[in-house]
Amino acid sequence: MQFLLQLPPPISFFIVSTVTTFLSLAGLYLVRKKYSAEVLKENHEVAAIIFNAFGLFYGVLVAFVVFVTWSGYDEATKNLQMEASEALDIFHIAAAFPDAPRQTIQRGVKDYLDGVYNDELSKLAEEDLQLYSGGAHNSLKMLFAQVDASSIPNRELYGEALKCLNNLAQYRRMRIFAGNDTVPPVIWLVLLVGGVFAVSYTFFFGMKNIRAQYLITTTLTALISSILFLVYVLDHPFTGTSRVSLEPLREAIAVAHEGDASG
Repeated sequence: MQFLLQLPPPISFFIVSTVTTFLSLAGLYLVRKKYSAEVLKENHEVAAIIFNAFGLFYGVLVAFVVFVTWSGYDEATKNLQMEASEALDIFHIAAAFPDAPRQTIQRGVKDYLDGVYNDELSKLAEEDLQLYSGGAHNSLKMLFAQVDASSIPNRELYGEALKCLNNLAQYRRMRIFAGNDTVPPVIWLVLLVGGVFAVSYTFFFGMKNIRAQYLITTTLTALISSILFLVYVLDHPFTGTSRVSLEPLREAIAVAHEGDASG
């Protein structure tokens, strides 16, 4: 289903809703073809009680999952912003170092930002980025290890740069965590099965106006499928057209390259 994430949100939501609605209306058609409205009315009282109880439990579950995934999406946005901010802090702190370590560290920061933007984010979208693979941060850390700390007169400033380097590693890990699926398969199973049951219940209400029943089934199916697809979108914060904004990272890259040019 990841190809749907590459489409504009209105189109992807429309496709999901259309496919699921077609299937649900086909199911309703088969049930009403086999059972008349009079036969179905005999079970209205019991079916309504069960449907209300089921709808309550399912609605609470869906609301909780939406809240969790939306919180994760929001955290992914903040973590990317903080990652870009920490990288810029290192870049600006290094400006106070002597020429040799300044050039080494600032070049490493630029390479880090470019590596995240051009390589890591695309791998993260494909779930191909490993947490402890090192990547861009490992290269930056090795550059810090090559710097002769004794050549930097302001040791407190150098210590602050190391602190920012550690914070950068933390935000990178959190970005990778957020890029992986956070909704376990077992929860997806419950959500999908529950959605099928919720829509199927509407097949067994014998309304005299069949068009009204088709409309009710359509709206319920479109609503449930749209919410479940929303959960899927939020569970992939770095994939497709609805991914988190990369503007903070682009701004950090622009600032780093401008600062290096002016230096």
